[in-house]
Amino acid sequence: MFILLTFVGFTALVALISWWKTREEDLTSQDGYFLAGRSLSAGVIAGSLMLTNLSTEQLIGQSGQSFRTNMGPMAWEATACFALIILANVFLPKYLKAGLTTIPEFLEKRYDKTVKRIISILFLLGYLLTYLPTVLYSGALVFNQLFGIDTLLGVSQLTGVTITALAIGVIGAIYAIFGGLKAVAVSDTINGIGLIIGGFMVPIFALAFLGNGDIGAGFMDFVQNLPSEKFASLNPANAQAPMIPWPILFTGMVVNNLFYWCTNQSIIQRTFGAKNLKEAQKGAIITSFLKLVGPFFITICGLLSFRMALAGHYDDATLEGLLSNADLAYPALVIEVMPKWLLGFFAAVLFGAILSSFNSALNSSVTLYTLDIHRPIFNPNASDAHLVKVGKKFGTVLAIVSIGVAPLVSFAPSGLYDFLQECFGFYNVPIIAAVLLGFFTKRTPAKAVKVSLVAHVILYGASKFVVPRTVHYLYVLAVLFVVNLVIMAVITKISPRETDFVLEDAGAVDLTPWKYAKPISVLAIICLIGVYVIFSPIGIGSFSQVTLPEGTGLDLASVMAALGLR
Repeated sequence: MFILLTFVGFTALVALISWWKTREEDLTSQDGYFLAGRSLSAGVIAGSLMLTNLSTEQLIGQSGQSFRTNMGPMAWEATACFALIILANVFLPKYLKAGLTTIPEFLEKRYDKTVKRIISILFLLGYLLTYLPTVLYSGALVFNQLFGIDTLLGVSQLTGVTITALAIGVIGAIYAIFGGLKAVAVSDTINGIGLIIGGFMVPIFALAFLGNGDIGAGFMDFVQNLPSEKFASLNPANAQAPMIPWPILFTGMVVNNLFYWCTNQSIIQRTFGAKNLKEAQKGAIITSFLKLVGPFFITICGLLSFRMALAGHYDDATLEGLLSNADLAYPALVIEVMPKWLLGFFAAVLFGAILSSFNSALNSSVTLYTLDIHRPIFNPNASDAHLVKVGKKFGTVLAIVSIGVAPLVSFAPSGLYDFLQECFGFYNVPIIAAVLLGFFTKRTPAKAVKVSLVAHVILYGASKFVVPRTVHYLYVLAVLFVVNLVIMAVITKISPRETDFVLEDAGAVDLTPWKYAKPISVLAIICLIGVYVIFSPIGIGSFSQVTLPEGTGLDLASVMAALGLR
């Protein structure tokens, strides 16, 4: 009962504060509903960026990946630092100068209406069929595991997850549909504080558990009794997913991160709502430092759960579950080490993280449909109030469909995180290529983007059948990024647009840059290198006293067999 009360109490507190902070906001205007009235400060932007990105698909997905492999999956967290630096120093000055509400809006200014609509539809399909359902499924999976909802209701695990996904989807939709971006951003900031605190509790309690109450002893037990290979953050060039080959960090991962952090509507919409360029840049750069913290409370949890399994701290049922599904590594760890009296607070924090990602993507989807598809096609003269009503109706439909699709994610063969990233691959490369060439060339025509979009979807789809599964999919994305650029460059050479494109100042916000943006950005890159040094043979991996026979895999079954534990 106490767990339930603390869960409900913290969740209600966030909702109350969000309502109080937004009670006087004008949600009938376009900027008020979709861009928080262009009033967001750096702290709110950073908190919202972090929480929009960070949810249970990271906590569960990355922990599951590191449980199966090593610290390599931390690249999804740490290397985002570089992309956020590029966002702050390259993309945001141009975005805010144009006074954008959506990325497709820029593509219309730069190319034409058809490009805008195609990109908007691709974003919507991506959110509808992959991102929103994955967020719901991952959240429902961890809640079902933490609270045994399927057992309480006497139903199957899939049915329990489906019911939980329904509850999360309904509450998230209420935030996004009726509160607008400001409510989303405020709740994100509050939940962000809770998630950082709650997130760090898990590894701290795990170390204390391993050390019988002594965190220092638990740390030494952890680093000494895992194979040194598990602490490695760099993998061979021929490593297969979910491992991250080291050349990927400088090729496909860069492309993937630039799309996600610099052109993904659900992420950067809160930077469009900044009160000025200075606050937007500060928010992005603060987030770049926050992403460097991720390996220490997200990715590391997979290794901690692995150590718990090796040490015999899990019961047989949990161990069998982990051997068949590594995505259970994080909830298994939480259940084992988190004090019962804190489970309610931690569940509320997780719930906030789930809501953050879900309602942010839902809000962005509503923005894309309402402003980029509905108004120009169906009602060009619609008032702001009418557009807000249309957005709320569309958001309701989108939430219902996402809830219905969510249980299907359970059938993803390579784990939910790789499933999500591979699905992004169908449209992320041509979008980032189109935006980059839109910025840095003046004569690239609209037909170049259209041809590259069609070519990419065909080639990426074909790669799933032609390219061996032993080749990491991020290598494929790196090659296709070059192919997209070449296609667009050739078409530009053959048939350039008739006039130079000039990005005009819309006068939406003050464009004075943050004077410390560049030096602080350099510091962030230095810290990024430092994180990789920590998780290397000269870092904490040097403490390991466990040696595996050559050729032993890093999965739980292989390591247990090699150590004579099973």
